[in-house]
Amino acid sequence: MTEHLIVLPDRDDAERIADELRDEGFTTVRVVREALAGEDDSEAHEWAIYVREEMVDDPTGATGKGLGERFAALADEHDGWYDEPKGSAGPPA
Repeated sequence: MTEHLIVLPDRDDAERIADELRDEGFTTVRVVREALAGEDDSEAHEWAIYVREEMVDDPTGATGKGLGERFAALADEHDGWYDEPKGSAGPPA
C-alpha cells in the first residue's frame, strides 16, 4: 500500500481532482483541510487530497514512481505541492 498527499490552495480544484481520482478507481481518496505549520488563522489552511492505493506496495518501484510523478504534476499545475509517499500510518487528521 502507498499513501500520497497532494496539497492545493483551492478547495474546488481539490474536490474536482479527488472526484477524478475516485472515478479512476483508487482505493481511498479524501479531501481534508490541512493547516500550515505554525499557523492558527483559518485562512492559512490548504486543501489536501489524501490518496491510498492498496495495489501499489513499493513507492520506489516503477508504478509507485509513476504515481508520484503524476501527483506532483497535478500539484504543480494548481500551485500546490506533493508530499512523497508515506508508510501505513493512515490519513492526516
